[in-house]
Amino acid sequence: MTAKQYIPSLTGVRGLASILIFFHHFNQEDFPPLLFRVLNEFHFPLSMFFVLSGFLICLRYYDNVELSSKWMRKYLKNRIARVYPIYLILTIVVFLFAWIANDTSIYNEKNSPLTLFIMNITFLRGFFDDMKFTGIAQGWSLTVEECFYFSAPIFFILIKRSKIYFLVAPLVITALGVSLVLIFRNVDFYGFFNSFKFLFISTFLGRTFEFFAGMVLAMIIRKADDSVSNFSLYTWLGIIGIACTNLIMINQPISKEVPFALYQPIGIFTNNILLPIAIATFFYGLIKENSVVKSILGSKTGELVGKSSYILYLIHLGFISRLTSDWLHSTADIFYAWLDRNEYWWLSEHLNYTALVLFSHLLILTLISIILYKFIEEPINLYIRKSNFLEKKN
Repeated sequence: MTAKQYIPSLTGVRGLASILIFFHHFNQEDFPPLLFRVLNEFHFPLSMFFVLSGFLICLRYYDNVELSSKWMRKYLKNRIARVYPIYLILTIVVFLFAWIANDTSIYNEKNSPLTLFIMNITFLRGFFDDMKFTGIAQGWSLTVEECFYFSAPIFFILIKRSKIYFLVAPLVITALGVSLVLIFRNVDFYGFFNSFKFLFISTFLGRTFEFFAGMVLAMIIRKADDSVSNFSLYTWLGIIGIACTNLIMINQPISKEVPFALYQPIGIFTNNILLPIAIATFFYGLIKENSVVKSILGSKTGELVGKSSYILYLIHLGFISRLTSDWLHSTADIFYAWLDRNEYWWLSEHLNYTALVLFSHLLILTLISIILYKFIEEPINLYIRKSNFLEKKN
C-alpha cells in the first residue's frame, strides 16, 4: 500500500468515533441501567482517534522523513492546516461568547481569561490538570495529538535505525511522564502533572502506546500487497475486542468519587494497552477486508460525516451545543403539548422524549459541522497547504 493511498472507511471511522463520543457525553441517567453503564465507559472512540493518528502519520511520512528544515516546515504546515485554523476560530468564538454573556463556566473557576485564552490557543492547557477543561473543554485531547505530531519525525528516524525503538521509545516516554509526576505531584502549580491519573488519562506521555499501536499497523500495511479478502475475520475480531474492553470496564466498581472505570488502574491498563490492540485489529480489517461495516463507513455519507467529524468533536460540548439543546427542549415541549391537545395519545406515549431530543441534537450538530467544514475548514485547509506558509521564499 502506498503512503498517499486514500482509505474511505478510515475517514468514516472518524465520524463514527465523534458520534460515539457524543453519546458518551450525553449519557442520560434515565436510560436503562445497562445502557447507561455501557455509555458511561464509552472512552474507546478517543483511543480510535489516537490509534488512527499514529497509523496515518506513520503511513504518510515514515518513508520520506528527514530532519531537514525544508521537510520539517512542510510537515508542520500540513499539520497546522489540518488542525489549527478551525480550532482557533472556534476558540475565539467561545471566549467572545463567554465575555459577552458573562459565562464563566469555560474558565473552570480560574480568574484570568486572557491567560486561559493564550493557554488554549497554544495547546499548553493540556499539560495542566486545573486548566485542561477550560475553553473548548474536549480540546484537551488536541494537546495529546500535537505532542505526537511534533515527536513523530524523531520516532521515525529512530525506528529507521533500529526497530527496537518501537519498544524503547514508548517506555522512555512513559518513564519521563512518571518522573514528572513524582517531581510535581506535591507542587501546587495549576495541576501540572499532579497525579498518575492525569498522566495516563490526559497526556501524551501516558498514552503513547495508542499512537505506537497505529504506527505498528502502518508498518504492517506498508509491506502488505493490495489484495482484499472477502472474509472479514479481523474486522469482527477487532469489534469483539473493543466490546470486550468495554465489558471489562463496565464490570469495575464505580462511585461518586470514582465515576468511571477509567479512573482505576485496571481501567487505565484496559484503555491504554488492550484497547489500542483491538482498535488496530479493527482498522486492519477495514483496510484489508470487505465487510458491511467497511461499506457503511466508506460510503459517501460516511466520508462526509468523517470529514466534518473534527468540528463535530469540537462543538458537541459548549455554548453551540447548549443553545441547540435548549432550543430543542423548548420545541419538544411545544410539540408534545400539541400532541396532547389534539389527543394523539398513542404517539406521545410511544415517542420517547429523551431519545427524540438526543438524536435531533446530534443531527443538528452534524449538519452544522458539515456546513462549517464545507465553507470554512476545508477552504482554509486547502489554502494553507497551497500557500508558501512556513516555507522559504526564493
